[in-house]
Amino acid sequence: MIGVLQGFTVIGVIIGVGVVLGRTRWLGENGRSVLTKLAFWVATPALMFQLLAEADLVSLFSAQFTVTAVAMLVMAGLYGTIAAIRRWGLGPGTVGAMVSSYVNSGNLGIPIAVYVLGDATLVAPVMLVQQLIMNPILMALLDIATSDRSARASRWWHYALRPFRNPIVIGSLSGLACGVLGIVVPGFAVPSFVMAPIELIGAMSVPAVLLAFGMSLRDSSVPFSGPERGQVLLSTILKSFVHPVVAWLLAVHVFGITGHTLLAVVVTAALPAAQNIFTYASEYGTGEKLARESILLTTVLSVPVVFAVTFLVHP
Repeated sequence: MIGVLQGFTVIGVIIGVGVVLGRTRWLGENGRSVLTKLAFWVATPALMFQLLAEADLVSLFSAQFTVTAVAMLVMAGLYGTIAAIRRWGLGPGTVGAMVSSYVNSGNLGIPIAVYVLGDATLVAPVMLVQQLIMNPILMALLDIATSDRSARASRWWHYALRPFRNPIVIGSLSGLACGVLGIVVPGFAVPSFVMAPIELIGAMSVPAVLLAFGMSLRDSSVPFSGPERGQVLLSTILKSFVHPVVAWLLAVHVFGITGHTLLAVVVTAALPAAQNIFTYASEYGTGEKLARESILLTTVLSVPVVFAVTFLVHP
């Protein structure tokens, strides 16, 4: 249980520093925008390259990977269906689908995996699902939603290639390719001058995202206020409460998973929405308030939810 508190304390302190930076404007009027672009175009692609290049590829074929992927697709589909019925628009609908399905597997998931699950690699399947399955699909939708009419008239292969021009997808797929080819694996003698710069740049991703998120809170209104309140409420409920239940049902009744693997599946599903969703929303200029308020609310709610899951599912 201490690990849960440690993970949330780390994220809370860094967001708090971002709030101070936003209030004082020490980084100038464009400070948040610069941090967001740094994370989106440089730091996060480097981080995903490193993580996937060094990941245990056996996890790609594990039951945990399969359950995680199906649960995320179900959550994104649920939100997307309701958003289409309510006519919330493709851009906000895609951001809401991200909030409902993506989990904070990095800066919060890794500490909790270490202190609660006892193994940091247990969040690798979550990262792989988000970067290799969810990101290409949802980034393509964001591209389509924010492109002009002439771009929307592009041929089908233009849409198919859109995700592969996204820097985060490029970093993820490049890292996976290196892992498959055995170029970057534990024990392989990769010169330090090759990986060290990538590791240093990637290390900026989490703090940059959290600081930018904290700075954005300067413009926050009361949660569930404004025209986005229905979207925020729906994404918060789906992510905080429905997602872990769906993951548990799939794991137990469909895939027959038990023991420590079941705990890992449900705990990772109970993690809050990922902070980098706000980076995506800011970069594409759609659903920013929805992302910001939903991430904040799911992060607060995830504290009791993760505690409850750990108590109820622990083998």
